[in-house]
Amino acid sequence: MIKLQNVEKVYRTSSIETLALNNINLDVKKGEFVSIMGPSGCGKSTLLNIMGLLDEPSKGIIEIGGTRVSSYRDKELAQLRNQKLGFIFQSFHLINDLSVLDNVEIPLLYRESSMKQRRELATEALEKVGLSNRMKHFPKQLSGGQKQRVAIARAIVGRPEIILADEPTGNLDSAMGNEILSILQNLNNDGTTIVMVTHDDAMAKKTHRLIRLFDGAQVL
Repeated sequence: MIKLQNVEKVYRTSSIETLALNNINLDVKKGEFVSIMGPSGCGKSTLLNIMGLLDEPSKGIIEIGGTRVSSYRDKELAQLRNQKLGFIFQSFHLINDLSVLDNVEIPLLYRESSMKQRRELATEALEKVGLSNRMKHFPKQLSGGQKQRVAIARAIVGRPEIILADEPTGNLDSAMGNEILSILQNLNNDGTTIVMVTHDDAMAKKTHRLIRLFDGAQVL
């Protein structure tokens, strides 16, 4: 589903050059649940952003679902992200002025879906994460765990083939973290491919495969 070949990422300023990723080669298969671990600043989030087409590599090849994306324009990349990828972030990124239901519908706005279809899909996604009774609430009325479940519902509302999760349990206590991981495992059991950045060894051990990074390189 996601293939990276000889990927490098270099950040440059007028006075310094930083190698964030060094010769990364990965092949995430359909239906896998993969975790990425490593010390702070090792390139985990940079790698996830490149896998999610939110950032471009300085060098190397990226394939999503067998399609090489190096020649894609910004509009084509945005369409591919919207159709195939769902994103979950540590800090939720919910819009406080919108209800839970409206937050979950956001990805569907870019598909020009009808209001009826948006409501049906958003309601279905919220039911999957156990928040059908909170649809009319606003983010400020929710706990951290509930906000993350809304974020997961937003990630899955378009029925993506791949979910990329950046520290999805990082702001939660262990009990709520386990609950969020259980939701991700259920999605994976239903066929969704998941790549998760985590700092938690216990969480990583519950996934199919662990990728370790150190100073921007894979630890083999």
